[in-house]
Amino acid sequence: MKFIHYLEHITGVAIYPLISLLLFFSFFSLLGWWALRANKNYINALKEIPFND
Repeated sequence: MKFIHYLEHITGVAIYPLISLLLFFSFFSLLGWWALRANKNYINALKEIPFND
């Protein structure tokens, strides 16, 4: 028996993909917003961290 047949018997299982999509979209939207709004000096300081040694 395939895994999808087990999921068909769970009540309310259709909400999980929607929640996952909303979490994924929210996280990357906030990350993109932060990256565009971040202080450029802070970004340059982070970019130079591997080369400080």
